[in-house]
Amino acid sequence: MGHLTERKFAPAKLTEVEPDGSFCGYASLFGRRDMGGDIVMPGAFRKSLAERGAAGIRMLFQHDPAEPIGVWSEVREDASGLFVAGRLTLGVERAREMHALMREGGLDGLSIGYRTRRGRKDARTGTRRLFEVDLWEISVVTFPMLSEARIAAVKGMANGAGGTLAARMRRAAARLKTRII
Repeated sequence: MGHLTERKFAPAKLTEVEPDGSFCGYASLFGRRDMGGDIVMPGAFRKSLAERGAAGIRMLFQHDPAEPIGVWSEVREDASGLFVAGRLTLGVERAREMHALMREGGLDGLSIGYRTRRGRKDARTGTRRLFEVDLWEISVVTFPMLSEARIAAVKGMANGAGGTLAARMRRAAARLKTRII
């Protein structure tokens, strides 16, 4: 399907923003038709994630390779879609700006940057099903395309009210899954 890099946007609802900029949520949801007419199918990210792992997927601002803003600690498929957990690097000026905007609700989208490896378009409906994608980056963006995907939580310190960061993120992801299915 060529070497064209594609992008899919997913809105993020930020319910809590704390000092260290950690957050989790879904960058893509399986079986949901986005505004571009694409549906990401279960397993679409499997090969790419096995090749790159979370450390090989970049966290960018608005898909700009000159604007890395943090790191992903976890990127994986589950029954709902592409679950992500990461942290803004607050030593980077753009990340600090984004953190402030996220805290105020002014920035709330996620978007995947990828190349289609295997897809099929239905000529009658125009819907394209993506069976395998080469995931390069996941960006925080202003305007999302997939309305059901959400950031479940933006978290702060590793220990505090509600237990460890990992435990709080798991609970947030569980709440999200309950709402979208």
